[in-house]
Amino acid sequence: MTRATTVRAVLAAAVLLVSVFITLTMSPRLGLDLQGGTRMVLQAKDSGTAKADRESTDRTMEVLRQRIDSLGVSEPVLTRSGEDRIIVELPDVQDPRQAAEVIGRTAQLGFHPVQEPGTGTGTDGDRTLPDEQGTPLALGPERLSGAGVKDATAQFDAQQGAGWSVALDFHKDAGAEWKRLTADAACHPAGDQKRRVAIVLDDKVISSPQVDPSVGCEIGLPSGSTQITGSFSADEARDLALLIKGGALPVPVEIVEQRTVGPTLGAAAIDASARAALIGAAATALFITFVYRLFGALAALALAAYGLISYAALVALGVTLTLPGLAGFVLAIGMAVDANVLVFERAREEYAGRRSRSLRSSLTAGFRNAWSAVADSNVTTLIAAALLFFLGSGPVKGFGVTLAIGVLASMFSALVIARALTEFAAGSRFVSDYRGINGIARPGRVRTWLNARDPQLFRAPRRWLGVSAALVLVAVTGILVRGVDLGVEFTGGRLVEYSTSRPVDVETARDTIAAAGFEGAEVTTADDYDLSVRTGKLDNAGEHTLRTALAEVGGETTKVRDELIGPSLGDELRRNALIALGVAVFVQLAYLAVRFRWTFAVASVGALVHDVVILVGAFAWLGRPVDGIFLAALLTVIGYSVNDSVVVFDRVRELWAKNRRTPIAEVANRAVLQTVPRTVNTGMGALFILAALAVLGGDSLADFALALLIGICVGTYSSVMTAVPGALLLERSSKAPPPARKRAPKRGVPAGRARRRDPSDNGARV
Repeated sequence: MTRATTVRAVLAAAVLLVSVFITLTMSPRLGLDLQGGTRMVLQAKDSGTAKADRESTDRTMEVLRQRIDSLGVSEPVLTRSGEDRIIVELPDVQDPRQAAEVIGRTAQLGFHPVQEPGTGTGTDGDRTLPDEQGTPLALGPERLSGAGVKDATAQFDAQQGAGWSVALDFHKDAGAEWKRLTADAACHPAGDQKRRVAIVLDDKVISSPQVDPSVGCEIGLPSGSTQITGSFSADEARDLALLIKGGALPVPVEIVEQRTVGPTLGAAAIDASARAALIGAAATALFITFVYRLFGALAALALAAYGLISYAALVALGVTLTLPGLAGFVLAIGMAVDANVLVFERAREEYAGRRSRSLRSSLTAGFRNAWSAVADSNVTTLIAAALLFFLGSGPVKGFGVTLAIGVLASMFSALVIARALTEFAAGSRFVSDYRGINGIARPGRVRTWLNARDPQLFRAPRRWLGVSAALVLVAVTGILVRGVDLGVEFTGGRLVEYSTSRPVDVETARDTIAAAGFEGAEVTTADDYDLSVRTGKLDNAGEHTLRTALAEVGGETTKVRDELIGPSLGDELRRNALIALGVAVFVQLAYLAVRFRWTFAVASVGALVHDVVILVGAFAWLGRPVDGIFLAALLTVIGYSVNDSVVVFDRVRELWAKNRRTPIAEVANRAVLQTVPRTVNTGMGALFILAALAVLGGDSLADFALALLIGICVGTYSSVMTAVPGALLLERSSKAPPPARKRAPKRGVPAGRARRRDPSDNGARV
């Protein structure tokens, strides 16, 4: 065992031990769809300056969303109900009373000069309020509002003994007004009431500090920032900071209902999904073992380690696990398999290309030559995950978090754990001598078949693009003719609550409602006697049918509440998701253009758009709903599509750099044939998991698995038959020279600074 292998083994063991410890000692945070949580109904009210109509309620909902994100609640659901009600669902909230207090606060922040008692006129904002100690304080008109605050953070000052406070940073214009306000106050002598500035939150003076004696008259504080002090505790300071940062509510809200609800997905659905995932993962492990023998079995162990590490990371970071967020986990499983497949296929090429090469050196070369493809595909995915996290919100943000954690864990499992295991095995004489055992000493059936036939795929690239255009046309026709069935999250619907005379568990209620013809309805329960049914289009006759069906299992069924509800994916959330997606695609385009060529980058993005349109069109033809779960699947397909294209173009770049005078079509054909075994084996590994989810996962995961099955099949096709022909046509119009071949280090260079080139290295370097 080499020193590097020993280091990898020790590092892998340390990470696995920490992961096991976290798994055994910490519990995961489950979302409302998996565990349940707090559900509140807020009633918007008219204020002196605003009316509680549909527009102000929508703006209030977006402010509340920012506050909830600041509270650390992952993937909340906010829904407008009627004109002036907002339904808030908070998964895994430990202290709903604290959340209710923060959410319900109006958070109207203002900065006022302090006047002499009795000098106010009682108009234009003049008023008297008690200060922090309860002493009456005469306030002048508001000079600066909370809208001018750029940022607010809670901080602890241990050196000055001031305790917890809230630091405020103002926008440029507000900073100038803050300077004028403090400049006016500084014109009064120290100790004078009028040298104070009152900071008022919701008609309560939370701080009224004196302007420091060092500040001169008409000079003011130039920093554009200040601190709110007031003997706050740590929780009070943090709550105040997030209230100010989240902004004031356009209208006041009152909590008219608050209760704990059961999960949207029942225990049976969760158990079925878990069984499906385990069966699919086991099938994937068996497939890898069948294809790559011993090394495949070791890669399967590394895949199990990936699951443990990524789960521990999600738990340790406090990420809330929800159904859309688990989509990122599924994609990362596919990428973990893909990294191992890339390495093993490159090792097979090295061993077949030079039989005198040892098994260990072939494996080492396989890891080295596969590194660029693994790195580029994972970097593009991490870029998308980061942008979705920072620019998105709600389920989009949750998808970005789980995807990023999964990608990092998959890279560690493939490049550290799997490498340590396979290098250790490669050092065994028994494994080296018996070629049928190790899994890379023989070329494999797919590669042998392709080598025997050597098909020429790109003699007429426009034909493949014509096929792709036809598929897109069929998809667009489905969208125009059949229409897109937007789910309740996008369109709103109807929420009906019932009370039954006999106890009805959520699974029985869900089955009964589905049998009555409402398969897509969401059913939640606070106890065995109260049920909430949320569905899309539901007329009065349909509601009567639904209630009659429930009465058969629940006895006398009374309708407690019946409301039309707005979309939970609000306008701003949808807009942010589209912006995040657009920016992610643009950044990926720029990255691929830098790492490869602009022609390759444009072709990859074109294939991505092709996949998205076909997937939406397929769901339109099938009449399946496009909802939040579909959005998560769509994001997964985008990541998979880019990953596939990167692998193909990485091989094109490598071969073209070695053969600069060879026509690009011939180079592309050879690159595709060399990467087909990887594409087939990776796709099969992912399809096992998704097929198990589609068949065994129940109705809750059927559409999710179906979308991923379609997306992966289309993405595998487009990465070869859309991206490559598109790049070939763009290259014909481009005058850019072929990529330069990297020079090998000169002989005689001291060890540690460079090394001699291995003749069988195919020219790839990191």
